[in-house]
Amino acid sequence: MDPLTETKQIVVTRKTRLEELVARYNTISQAKFYVEHLGADFTDYVREHETYQASIRETVEILQRHGRVQQVERGFLPNFLFGPTDIVVALGQDGLVANTMKYLNGQPLLGVNPDPQRWDGVLLPWRVGDLAKRIPSVLSGQCKTQEITMAMARLHDGQVLYGVNDIFIGPKSHTTARYTIRMGAQEERQLSSGIIVSTGLGSTGWLKSIRAPKERMSWNARYLHFAVREPFTSKTSAATLVFGKIDEHHHLTLESAIADNGVIFSDGIESDYLEFNAGMTVTLSLAEKAGCLVI
Repeated sequence: MDPLTETKQIVVTRKTRLEELVARYNTISQAKFYVEHLGADFTDYVREHETYQASIRETVEILQRHGRVQQVERGFLPNFLFGPTDIVVALGQDGLVANTMKYLNGQPLLGVNPDPQRWDGVLLPWRVGDLAKRIPSVLSGQCKTQEITMAMARLHDGQVLYGVNDIFIGPKSHTTARYTIRMGAQEERQLSSGIIVSTGLGSTGWLKSIRAPKERMSWNARYLHFAVREPFTSKTSAATLVFGKIDEHHHLTLESAIADNGVIFSDGIESDYLEFNAGMTVTLSLAEKAGCLVI
């Protein structure tokens, strides 16, 4: 059977806080010393880890009744090849669901809460036990889904980055972003802390802390909002094109004048980014693909 066309059930997981501490301090004992030295409760890290591992085992066991199962950790998503008929289960918080979705191309995605006593989230309608009844309906194509609009950043050299919640364009560190911004016939040079381009799903997040849209955006709204963070006017910079709408007919273009450390990343994942340094041009638009969330 061709592995690219075979239907697989992909379980996407994340590292727990305990695993991240052990990776940093080499052993559990050293991680425990560090946490308790700060006055925190190390047993909470252990409970979280054990609950998550138990959820992974139960999830895999349920899915194996319905076919082939493959597990992938979040850090490998940028290089993971999803098959066109795959079914994807994101076992984690909202952020994991969003981060998984941007690497998909219409495959059904289930957001599953591995620890309901600890986590909540608008993208986690399912619990592990629900999968026994839910997976057959997904396999038969009879499940209910929600289309999720995504944003897209395309560099002049063809590199592309997608965003489910939002895309950030600006400096990697706390320095000033310098660029030329264009929309339609309007163009100006700007100095700011960067630009946020938000989808309907992300409109109640980072965008809201800068400037909330007047209307409530649905998750499948066919437009995006952009907002400039802390624009600064000077003799060589303006601040009139600082908030607006991107739709099917209106794209936003930025030409970088950032000498170094200019970046473009999405959904808060700074490790998966595109460089955006002086001379580079990026076009922000609606993505040609959409997310497919099982609800």
